Amino acid sequence: MKLLVSSVRVIDKKSPFDGQVKDILIEDGKIKQIGDSLDAGNAQVIDGTGLHVSAGWVDMRVQGRDPGFEHKEDLHSVRVAAAHGGFTEIVLLPNTQPVVDTKDTLNYIRHSSFGGLVTLHPAAAVTKKADGVDFTEMMDLHQAGAIAFTDGENPVQNADLLLKTILYLRPLNALLINRPEDRELTLYGQMHEGVTSTLVGMKGMPALAEEMMLIRDLKLLEYALEKNTYDTSAPVLHVSLLSTVRGVELIREAKAKGLPVSADIAAHQLAFEDKDLIGFDTNLKVNPPFRSPEDNAALRQGLADGTIDAIVSDHNPHDEESKNLEFDHADFGITGLETAFALAVMHSGLVVEDIVEKLTTQPRRVLRLPEISIAEGAAANLTFFDPNAEWVFGRSYSKSKNTPFLGQTLRGKVRGVINNGKQEWFQ
Repeated sequence: MKLLVSSVRVIDKKSPFDGQVKDILIEDGKIKQIGDSLDAGNAQVIDGTGLHVSAGWVDMRVQGRDPGFEHKEDLHSVRVAAAHGGFTEIVLLPNTQPVVDTKDTLNYIRHSSFGGLVTLHPAAAVTKKADGVDFTEMMDLHQAGAIAFTDGENPVQNADLLLKTILYLRPLNALLINRPEDRELTLYGQMHEGVTSTLVGMKGMPALAEEMMLIRDLKLLEYALEKNTYDTSAPVLHVSLLSTVRGVELIREAKAKGLPVSADIAAHQLAFEDKDLIGFDTNLKVNPPFRSPEDNAALRQGLADGTIDAIVSDHNPHDEESKNLEFDHADFGITGLETAFALAVMHSGLVVEDIVEKLTTQPRRVLRLPEISIAEGAAANLTFFDPNAEWVFGRSYSKSKNTPFLGQTLRGKVRGVINNGKQEWFQ
């Protein structure tokens, strides 16, 4: 592949070209030259006028569904959806069938994406079958290429298991990802516990369930590090899908104490509030649930001050039979790969440079992935986008269509991705 992208604005705080409009010549999967009015020669030419380019985006939380639930999503369709969303690398949760708790299943996923446009990074389960009982062979899975360890949709409920996992993973410099939810407090819950849940007669999921579990996890992390002297420059615990005022405060306090912790939020969390569920649209049934305006304001503040490190899609595809039924019987989750960037542009309150940080530099740091910069000689792992373009989300490339955004006009459009010597461009 030999390609010249002309007149594109570079968004990369580590690049000497940051903020400048430049031509970028790409050859054999690498950035060969960056400059003005470059000679295209025999290269394919893309007019980048009005476009921005950054390092390829990384999504830290995706349900791939394959193996086992290929009718909802498979490894091909999830890569296509990811590319359209601007992601060149995605982390797949282990909640498949079978669960990613052995090297065989892990390698099935890893090998399927070698050299592809979108790189798949499988996370391995902490416990066998992700059921919170017996440990997996984490050392073997780490050596086989697991990007991180998590029970995914199933928060680790057992405190002793969580503590031992932290102690076990630290010498490996491996990351533990956990979602804070005390499931005894959310049992049978359908939406955020508040005025709206009372009005519609639904069992609520209290903010307390997140806060109690997060307090526990952070205390266990602090205790584990008191007992060991490992390097803590990289996050040891990553808290996924924060959703409450107090949750943000707890992460902020933990970071002020120097604890090696990081956190993310789902892009869609900023787009709705609990009152939007009055119509019982099952596409708005997510976990953690959409919460109060005060919670959303805290999430935006956490993004702005760096308390929250990353924005994720929390892509959670479901077939029609899982969503088109009574609200209390429908599954939790919406698809998000294709809309995450637009929702961040529209609802985060961040400038585009900071949104890019939450999709590139920070996820890479948390996941121990190599840094990528837009520089001559660097690998061409790039996302091209127009943060001001308005577009109608008329078609989803995911196998599943459980999204509330189909047919809506969004702002912030991905125009192309390049990775591993491959490229794709979108209208």
